[in-house]
Amino acid sequence: MEELSQLFGTMGRERSDTHSTQSTGTKLALRHRLNQLMTCVDDLDPRHGLHDKMVQALDNAFLVCGKRANKPKKDRFRLHMVTWNVATADPPDDLTSLLHLNSPKSPDLYVIGLQEVYSGPVRLMTDALFDDPWSQLFMSTLAPLNYVKVSSIRMQGLLLLFFSKLEHVPFIRDIRATYTRTGILGYWGNKGGVSVRLSFYGHTICFLNCHLAAHMKYATERVDEFEHIISTQTFDCKKAQTVLDHRLVFWFGDLNFRIQDHGMHFVRTCISDEKYNLLWSKDQLTMLKKKEEMLQEFEEGPLDFQPTYKFDRNTDIYDSSGKKRKPAWTDRILWRLRPVAPPPEEQDESDVGLDVRELRQLEEDEEYPLKVRQEFYTSIMEYSVSDHKPVIGIFTLVLRKIQTTPLVRLQPEGDWSADIDSMVLYSPLQPFPSSTWDWIGLYKVGFTSVSDYITYTWVKDDEVAFNEEVIQVYVDKEEIPVQGGECVLCYFCSTLQSIIGVSEPFKVNESKVAIEEGLLPEKINGLDQTVAREEVWN
Repeated sequence: MEELSQLFGTMGRERSDTHSTQSTGTKLALRHRLNQLMTCVDDLDPRHGLHDKMVQALDNAFLVCGKRANKPKKDRFRLHMVTWNVATADPPDDLTSLLHLNSPKSPDLYVIGLQEVYSGPVRLMTDALFDDPWSQLFMSTLAPLNYVKVSSIRMQGLLLLFFSKLEHVPFIRDIRATYTRTGILGYWGNKGGVSVRLSFYGHTICFLNCHLAAHMKYATERVDEFEHIISTQTFDCKKAQTVLDHRLVFWFGDLNFRIQDHGMHFVRTCISDEKYNLLWSKDQLTMLKKKEEMLQEFEEGPLDFQPTYKFDRNTDIYDSSGKKRKPAWTDRILWRLRPVAPPPEEQDESDVGLDVRELRQLEEDEEYPLKVRQEFYTSIMEYSVSDHKPVIGIFTLVLRKIQTTPLVRLQPEGDWSADIDSMVLYSPLQPFPSSTWDWIGLYKVGFTSVSDYITYTWVKDDEVAFNEEVIQVYVDKEEIPVQGGECVLCYFCSTLQSIIGVSEPFKVNESKVAIEEGLLPEKINGLDQTVAREEVWN
């Protein structure tokens, strides 16, 4: 391309200097210069010395353009994140504003991090058996919109929920979740961090929801807690065993950093006048980022919204109690793209050099780029059940997919009903770590989570026939719902802790035998679901 530019620059000057200073950095300028080139080619004598050079330069240009055209396209995914300290309150009646449900752009992924979910002894016992009220509300709101809760983790009041559109679920793999306590000498879980890590179309991402130490004077302690969480959390994964090994990390939660030095009157005046920028320089997290190397790797959008703490409950009034706590941006969302190592030829002589793992990582980063763009970052002021306001961040992930094919393709064989035993056909499309704990679940269309199946069958135990390409798995008719309905089949890989294949929706027919005998399908279905869940999780 450089040869072509030089040649064309020479020839263009022979004919005219009118456009010699035009930039080639825009498509419009490039098209204009190509038109000039066509005119030059028409006038060029084949015996002229420039003719062969022109042909060679054009061949090189076509080669470069061809390589670029053959590269896989980049895809864009919309991520909607929420952090909210709910201060032990029950959830509100409606989540429309929090989740932007009326937006014309629907997210591909939702990640919700809550702090101070009520965790009294009785509630913790019931939540261990059933989903907590907050999880139930998010699932019941998002499931009709075709979102599935792929993973979650709770540590006392800290809760992290990860939702995905069903179409992406087979490409969300290697899911792991863990937690770190930092409250009361590291033994109490009222403070700390919970995380979910996963591979999204082959790109490793980690979401870390934290609730750090409170009060103005403990800023450095908050950084210490964060570094402790980062250093102690590990995952049983080859590609990313620690939080910072991941290609992309989101760090969010009630980080509890305050606005120091400024007095109450000045802070409230700036908020009333919407001159938030006058407070940024005294935000503790902003100040500490200038000193702490680890914090400098994390990015954050401008704090161009009202501080989210502390409010009188059920109002938009900042703390009017005797304590009159100063407003602060305690609730934050930050992100970190893993720094790209310099190629070997650009390293200093003093550098030890890249090992094999780092070289592969560098090659992958170049071949499969990942970029993050924040579209929106604000607080949602209309919610007042807590003394904190929720904060949302909306991001666009621009990436080239590393994984483009599901690991398994599966489908029902023939007609399904509770009157006859049924078969599932599945085909491994790529090698994957199967085990005796893999299972295939039957789900109603619009299911809420991985555990929201109607029934399941163990893949290895119930195989009845197989060849190199297609494997049959038996499903007992007693496990199929008598009422029928629209369903899907999902293959769950125990090793990857994820669904790796989803069938097309299909119809399960009503049981003619049950109707003739006058059985109540609702009761039978409910019983079937309860029994199935008890068996698989025990």
